[in-house]
Order: sequence, then C-alpha cells, then structure tokens
Amino acid sequence: MSTPSRDEPQLQRRLGVFDAVVIGLGSMIGAGIFVALTPAAAAAGSGSGLLVGLAVAAVVAYCNATSSAKLAARYPVSGGTYVYGRERLGDFWGYLAGWAFVVGKTASCAAMALTVGAYAWPAHANAVAVAAVVALTAVNYRGVQKSALLTRVIVAIVLAVLAFVVVASSSSIQADVARMDIGADVSIGGVLQAGGLLFFAFAGYARIATLGEEVRDPARTIPRAIPLALGIALVVYTLVAVAVLAVLGADTLGASTAPLADAVRAAGVPWLVPVVQVGAAIAALGSLLALVLGVSRTVLAMARDHHLPHALAAVHPRFKVPHRAELAVAAVVVAVAATADVRDAIGFSSFGVLIYYAIANAAAWTLTSAEGRPNRIVPVVGLAGCVVLAFALPLVSVTTGAAVIVVGALIYGLRRGMANRSAESR
Repeated sequence: MSTPSRDEPQLQRRLGVFDAVVIGLGSMIGAGIFVALTPAAAAAGSGSGLLVGLAVAAVVAYCNATSSAKLAARYPVSGGTYVYGRERLGDFWGYLAGWAFVVGKTASCAAMALTVGAYAWPAHANAVAVAAVVALTAVNYRGVQKSALLTRVIVAIVLAVLAFVVVASSSSIQADVARMDIGADVSIGGVLQAGGLLFFAFAGYARIATLGEEVRDPARTIPRAIPLALGIALVVYTLVAVAVLAVLGADTLGASTAPLADAVRAAGVPWLVPVVQVGAAIAALGSLLALVLGVSRTVLAMARDHHLPHALAAVHPRFKVPHRAELAVAAVVVAVAATADVRDAIGFSSFGVLIYYAIANAAAWTLTSAEGRPNRIVPVVGLAGCVVLAFALPLVSVTTGAAVIVVGALIYGLRRGMANRSAESR
C-alpha cells in the first residue's frame, strides 16, 4: 500500500485551492503554448483543424479531470492513478499506470528542460537544460510550499506574456480570419493526432492529484482545483491558438520552431520577440518545476509498495519531501535531456500519459454512488478518448510507447514470478 503506515514519515498538508490550481497551471501553460502547438498544427492540416483538435483534447481532458478528481478525493495520498488503479482494479493495473506516468512524464521533464535551453541559450541548450533541472530540483528539495510560491510567480509572468501575444496578434493588420477556414487537407486522423499531441498540454492537472498527501482538506480542495486549472488553461490555449492562426496560418505555424515569437514578428511588433523568448523559457521552467514535483511523488508511492527500490520512499526529516525520489528523477531527466528530441518526447509522453488516464477512467467507473462516482458517461468517454488519441499519435510515438509499456508489464510479471517462487521455497 502506498498509504504511509504509522512508522513511515508522512508528508505535510500545506496546499490550499489556490496553490493547487497554480501548480496545475504551472504544469500546463508552458508545455501547451510553447511546445505542443507547432506539431499539432502540422498534423491538423490547414485552417482551424488545430482548433477542432484542441476541442477534442479538451473534452478528453475534462473527462479525465473529473474522474481523477473523484478518485483523488476518495484516495488523498501521493501517487495519483497508481493508487487509484491498484485500489479499484488490482495491483497490476496500478503498477502499469505508475509505470506509464513515470516514464512518460520523465520524457516531458526532458522536453521542458530542453525548451528552456533552446530559448535561453540555443548554442548551449543541453548545458542550460541540465542546469535548469539541477536548480529546480534544489527548489523542490527545500519543500513543496516553496515550490508553490515560485510557481505563482512563473504563472503570473507567463500569463502576462501570452496576453501581450494575443493582443498584438489579434489587433494586427496582418490578422486574417480567413486563415482559419478548414481546407481540403484536414482529415479525421489528422485532427485526432493533433488532439493527442495537444493532450500533452492539458496533462498538468494530474500534478494536483499526485500531491494529494500534501493538500489541505483534499476531499474539498482537489475536486475544485482540478477543473478550475483545466478551465483556465483551455481559455488561454484557445485565445492564443486563434490569435496565432489568424496571423501565421496553419502551414506557417506548423513549420515554425518558435511560433509565438514568429507571430508577434509577423504582427509588426518585433520588440516583443525577446519578451516572448524570455516568457517561453520561464514557462518551461514552471512546467519542469511541477513535473519533477509530480513524478517524484509517484516514485514515492511505487517505492512504498516495493515496485521501485524502497530506499526511494524516504521523506526528508526536516523539509518533509521525498528527497531521494526527487534526486533519482532529476538524475534520469539530466541523462535523457542530453540526447532527447523535443518533438519526439512530446509524442512519447502523450502516449504514456493517455494510457495512465485510460486506467484512471476505468478505475472511476468502479466507484459507487456512495463513493461520489461521476456520471457514467464521463469515464466511458474518457477511456475511449484516451485509447483513440493514443493510437492516433505519430507511428514512432505509438510503437516506442507501446514497447515501453510492454517492457513494464514484463518486469512486473518477472518480479511476481520471482516472489512466488521465493514464497514456495520457504
């Protein structure tokens, strides 16, 4: 069980609704606008296919958020769907959810670190990525409350930068709503692939659930914080996507390496370009901060159950954080960031996280009315949507992601077999 026993050190409940919402936003805003928009536009085709993909991703994310909120209120401990899957569906499904989350989100951490490097100092992107991981791990190490305070500042700066982009782009004489007309190259498969890639941008609300052991009054706080964070992110994404599409068009957007910087440049306000670049770096830092926070808590939960080395379940006696789990996650992210490609990391991460939420929806289906289950249609749409979007992703993301999930299942099976043989030999 990942619920700490009486003799295990426990995390402290310090976060209220506002801090939980900000942590969720810190995860979503950086990933969605500055990273996932370009490959999603390339997949969706011309016109507003991107916006349709965004709507699809939002519907699936809403179902996942609702299911996660109900489960998190029922099981307010660290671990998220790792705990929910284990408690509702069985040990294997909980393990598989945890495996998918840790692997997928480790790729997300690497992508965010590389994004920081690409915007802050392109010539030395890898070195900057490593420095960013080390610095933010040090912040997390000092305690979750300090992480929440830093995330507030980051979210405020990024929202201000995005507001400048929206105003500059939408008010420009270069803006043309005709660029959002759906063209002949838009297909269902392309829109679904765009939705799968954009889902990467919505997955930050999971950070709220994985922090269940550190949230005050979780039965009330988590169900309020998750939909609030999701709703704010959706409004921001829609405004920015519409503004950028109107200025650049889908083809130019899909080929851009820095879409928001290109948008303000095309809008005739080049002085905003460095502001956008700084905002992108800060946004990626905020996302990386919350990602490391969430992944380390799932590692903590899996280590408590001995699915990962139990030494990683240690909680720092002074700062009350899972310090060994955080250091282990940081070490892996540093290694991956040295070789990872940002766009490939997005697809790989999306596949793993969609599998994670498919299990969350399946777990939510088993809740009874007395346990506060959501409307039955919610987990059904969420589960089906996760599966469809996962397998609509680029082929390399699907094959690599599926292979990693299979490897995780094999490790579980081997571990179980060894444990059974050991028990029989006694």
